Amino acid sequence: MRIMAVFAHPDDEIGCMGTLAQHAARGDEVMLVWTTLGELASQFGDASHEEVTRVRREHGAWVAGRIGAQHHFFEMGDSRMTGNRAEALQLARLYARFRPNAVITWSDDHPHPDHRMTAKIAFDAITLARIPKIINEAGGVAMPPAPDLSGDEALESGEDVARLEAWRDPIRFYQYYAPASPYPEVLTDISDSIEVAAEVMAFYHDFYKWAWTADQFREGRAQLGRLAGVKYAERFNLRASHLRARPYLD
Repeated sequence: MRIMAVFAHPDDEIGCMGTLAQHAARGDEVMLVWTTLGELASQFGDASHEEVTRVRREHGAWVAGRIGAQHHFFEMGDSRMTGNRAEALQLARLYARFRPNAVITWSDDHPHPDHRMTAKIAFDAITLARIPKIINEAGGVAMPPAPDLSGDEALESGEDVARLEAWRDPIRFYQYYAPASPYPEVLTDISDSIEVAAEVMAFYHDFYKWAWTADQFREGRAQLGRLAGVKYAERFNLRASHLRARPYLD
């Protein structure tokens, strides 16, 4: 299984780190993706753009490395995302390369516009990634078919050496839980990965000096666990009309 987590800023991923760590430990492929570098974070004060983006990239790399995930940064502009087609197309091309079976992202109604726009393009990219002529556009124009070189290994002028194959398999679309969401809830048991999730939270907590404490983080996961009958849990909405059928009731 391949899972991609798509968020706007480094640290947004805290809400699903237990789930991602569980999958990575099982041997699934995991990729963390951020649509911006989070370069406008107020905690950095007057630090230069270069310094802020360097630190943010290091944070993302550390978190991904902690669970053995791949990672990728886009530069769509902190607090400047619009949710347009060009942004969705960038992500669709990454879908075509990574070929995810599931995506985790923000809810549709979060107050931060980057979060809402990230959720929008993450959903739009599912359709765009299915269409070969779209993901292989050049300057808004569909690329022609790659030429038939008749066995000649030499590259010829105009040859498309980076043509992408569309990704058309179903993608399960999970979003951070929102009370107003019309979609069914899914809770994941993170009892075996709570320590990794707490370590990532502490990593950001120590850097940003948040008022939100490690004890509060654990208690929040424990409360979700009580809802699901496990010790610790994370909560999502699955963007689907119905959950999968099961052979028996619990």
